[in-house]
Amino acid sequence: MALIEKIKQLANANHKTVVSNRRHIHQHPELSFNEFETQKFVETELKKIGITDIQQLANTGVVAIIKSTNNPDKKTIALRGDMDALPITEENKTEYVSQNIGVMHACGHDVHTSSLLGVAEILFALRNEFEGTIKLIFQPGEEKLPGGASLMIKEGVLKNPEVRSVFGQHVMPFLPVGKVGFRGGLYMASTDELYVKVKGKGGHGAMPHLNIDPVLIAANIITSLQQIVSRKANPTIPSVLSFGKVIANGATNVIPDEVLMEGTFRTLDETWRSIAHTEMKKIAEMIAESMGGKCEFEIRKGYPFLKNDIELTARAKKYAEEYLGIENVVDLDIWMAAEDFSYFTQELPACFYRLGTRNEARGIISSVHTPTFDIDEQALEIGAGLMAWIAVSELTA
Repeated sequence: MALIEKIKQLANANHKTVVSNRRHIHQHPELSFNEFETQKFVETELKKIGITDIQQLANTGVVAIIKSTNNPDKKTIALRGDMDALPITEENKTEYVSQNIGVMHACGHDVHTSSLLGVAEILFALRNEFEGTIKLIFQPGEEKLPGGASLMIKEGVLKNPEVRSVFGQHVMPFLPVGKVGFRGGLYMASTDELYVKVKGKGGHGAMPHLNIDPVLIAANIITSLQQIVSRKANPTIPSVLSFGKVIANGATNVIPDEVLMEGTFRTLDETWRSIAHTEMKKIAEMIAESMGGKCEFEIRKGYPFLKNDIELTARAKKYAEEYLGIENVVDLDIWMAAEDFSYFTQELPACFYRLGTRNEARGIISSVHTPTFDIDEQALEIGAGLMAWIAVSELTA
């Protein structure tokens, strides 16, 4: 029997286990860098499979190694799945709803972790039928700076043995279950957090001439900063500047002393990213000063942009077409969300692809980071089987 058919059979046979693992992880979500119980669960499941080469990294991360019985030193590749959840209260009514109130796997990391466990079971069973070594990276803290990927890299996750390339998959609720998506080159944005404090002089709303209104200053800053994207950025470079939190704790007739704002800046060019940082700070401070106030503008630099290796991604797409059929593999557009898998893409050839999870007939249509996000669990069979096939195919490339 061809190896691809063996992988498909194992993915199908193991599907119930992967679903069970996903539901367990979904019921017991843990926030970034607090994935202690998830870490224990992953280690336990790996040992059940028979994998003993297991290491802890980045405090709550897990790294496991599967070596082929035939020429394990030929090449090493890595497969990554993240483990952390989000501070969201789940509104689904499923039997596997989150039992940790206020914490939810709303970004599909339960899918990524359980799928990678499924990959581990497939590859361990077939270790006599390929050459090389697979490093499984169960990563903490994708949702929170500085990002678990950066910490695991610093602690040597890509060394001993040295990794030649790395693959990651992520749920995509805009893709129907059964389909996957790829994009070579620039794919996801860098992300920076903006924390702004505008200081004025508060007082009675009926006597604005005696005050320095930080609300008005803040409004001018928000409006003017949008011109950085519309008039300072090269139109060919995708850029997004958004403020999602503004706190002016006054009243209908009370002008406050200060206004706090929080936002995000995202782009796909490091040179422009640096220029934009300088421009934002300068404009905000000048506007505040010109209106009699002051502005403290803090930029917390986050993840870099994600760039998929073009050749590696082309090969992975071909492997997916072999496994699923060409009609089930789509090309992706640039997406302005951010991902700390980008740190891997800065270090070595990497491919980050998308796993379809949508099922409109069953009402499974919610986006990630929402309290009603869920998946069609048939995606788990594809997630485990396809990644296993990509891994063994790339080892022979």
